[in-house]
Amino acid sequence: QVQLVESGGGLVQAGGSLRLSCAGSGGTIRLYNMGWFRQAPGKEREFVAAIRWDAGRTYYAESVKGRFTISRDNAKNTVYLQLNSLKPEDTAVYYCAAKSTVFPATQGTAYDYWGQGTQVTVSS
Repeated sequence: QVQLVESGGGLVQAGGSLRLSCAGSGGTIRLYNMGWFRQAPGKEREFVAAIRWDAGRTYYAESVKGRFTISRDNAKNTVYLQLNSLKPEDTAVYYCAAKSTVFPATQGTAYDYWGQGTQVTVSS
């Protein structure tokens, strides 16, 4: 049973940057397609980015394209999400998800494992 632990969230001013990490434990995630999602207060969870198991392809939501970068280090069993040029509307809890059978998978139901989330707050 794979467990995912996110870290790296925090409070940042608009225009700033953060790097989120998602570490897998209890099993390897190196063969899994991975994704990041977010959920803002009062809103539904939304897809942010996905990366194929071999890092050969990435896919982004239009709202973050050009600002966020997803990457992975399979040797460290970790996936990252670099958040640049942050905006107040990026404020949300960010979740890591693992093991989608298709790529890119933009629906949360496509993933088998989820982390507990990390809060990102962007002040104006």
